[in-house]
Amino acid sequence: MSVLDFDYMLGLVPILLSYLPLTLAMAAAGMVLALVLACGLAVIRVLGIPGLNGATLLFISFFRGTPLLVQLFLFYYGLPQVLAFLTQIDGITATIMGLTLHFAAYMAESIRAAIVGVDRSQTEAALSIGMTNGQLMRRIVLPQATRVAVPTLMNYFIDMIKATSLAFTLGVTELMGATQKEAAGSFLYFEAFITVAVIYWGIVELLAWCQRRLEWRLNEAYRR
Repeated sequence: MSVLDFDYMLGLVPILLSYLPLTLAMAAAGMVLALVLACGLAVIRVLGIPGLNGATLLFISFFRGTPLLVQLFLFYYGLPQVLAFLTQIDGITATIMGLTLHFAAYMAESIRAAIVGVDRSQTEAALSIGMTNGQLMRRIVLPQATRVAVPTLMNYFIDMIKATSLAFTLGVTELMGATQKEAAGSFLYFEAFITVAVIYWGIVELLAWCQRRLEWRLNEAYRR
């Protein structure tokens, strides 16, 4: 007698894969929004803008110091109690909000470190020829910082994909939510969760390969 029901596992794969687009869409939306927000936060930290710098530090401290699950519950269940316009928020929107703010806090520090790591002589040369701080960031600092930050940012994207599994706690039927429902209906919990684990593993390995290729391309000019 087989320990695992392989026929059930094989049949489960196409069912679970049909929910993969939603998982990837939430992660992609969260990544784009988090990256935009993180860049803004990092620039504020580097320039030390009065007032905004303190608010940025508080934001980063809160979202790095509290669990993502707590933040998701706060957006989905808590905020609608105090902000009437959020009463119609759905689980997908709350998940994207949570992913955006949570990972932006981490990414901001990585981007800040990459910016600070740019050779100071280049920034001094740019300022000496009359560039503004904005031009300095756009033309000199950020392009070079991108090469340094990309590996870390890709790791955050991988973590974000895995973090979407928490969306099922808000009633979202994504990859993990679908697995939970299928397992509850069949009582084959081990087979169901092994199957979804392999799917997540495959996604992460594919992204890791893409990350290595991207790093190789970005570092190509430095190997000449």
